[in-house]
Amino acid sequence: MANATGWYYATGKDPVGPMSLADLIKALPSSGGLDALVWGPNLSDWEKARHVAVIAGAMGETPRPPPTPRTRVADEIDYEIFGDDMQFVEVTLDPDEVVVAEAGAMMYMTDGIEMQTVFGDPSKDQGFIGKLFEAGKRMVSGESLFLTTFGAMSGRRERVSFGAPYPGKIIPLHLAELGGEILCQKSAFLCAARGVHIDIAFQKRIGAGFFGGEGFILQRLRGDGIGFVHAGGTIVKRDLGAGERLRVDTGCLVACQPSVDYDITSAGGIKTSLFGGEGLFLAALTGPGSVWLQSLPFSRLAARIAGTFARNKGETAGLTGLGRLFESR
Repeated sequence: MANATGWYYATGKDPVGPMSLADLIKALPSSGGLDALVWGPNLSDWEKARHVAVIAGAMGETPRPPPTPRTRVADEIDYEIFGDDMQFVEVTLDPDEVVVAEAGAMMYMTDGIEMQTVFGDPSKDQGFIGKLFEAGKRMVSGESLFLTTFGAMSGRRERVSFGAPYPGKIIPLHLAELGGEILCQKSAFLCAARGVHIDIAFQKRIGAGFFGGEGFILQRLRGDGIGFVHAGGTIVKRDLGAGERLRVDTGCLVACQPSVDYDITSAGGIKTSLFGGEGLFLAALTGPGSVWLQSLPFSRLAARIAGTFARNKGETAGLTGLGRLFESR
């Protein structure tokens, strides 16, 4: 066996070989070691050297079996995001694939899409009581009792799109690459591949619940598929190292990994808190983990619009009164 040829190795470059097993074992320490990919007799595909018993044993390593491929649960959808400030996401579905969305988010769909309104979380196989419980949790979070599913049931690829409810950005969250779970602010969820569970999460700290800007209830997305969330203005991602701390406006946090510690902290002294324009509290985010921040919280946008409307209404009323004064003379 040691003198048999037919062995190859590769470390990101062109395969090297053929060679005997003995020559392969001599070459590996300077060519990637046990992490190098090898191929040879009785192997159906390229494997890491550590997974081939005869090679690992000769190099003094206990052979490790290759990892078992993980079965994906969620549908593998394709997508494209269009627009700048008022975005929409177009999802392309292969036959029998399904995307789940908030009620009223659909913008357009091709003729072969089948739309259904469902009670509770369609990604879970539940009885009526379970669906009622899931719908009740959504109602507590301020969302609709119902979700809508869009499936490609025509035997060919179909497209469906979902629009943002107000100016901002849509971001895709690849949950399989983010640890399988993301916490996001209420009303941020737009749509997701079937197999992503849409749930709620509760703030663990009373202070963060009362003063954190989003209350005690957050949305939780779990699974191995793609979910889409929307928030106002521009969205930026920040990766925090272990113990790294970031202070942000309480309304600017869009989403975070569950490993990120979320608490509230004072904005500063009395004068700063009262007259600085940033409020009394800031959100304190401590890593490790990723966070997504928005530049324009909807509450800030609504307050600015309401203030402008009230000011213009007052100015209009003043001008009307002045006009009537002149008319009376």
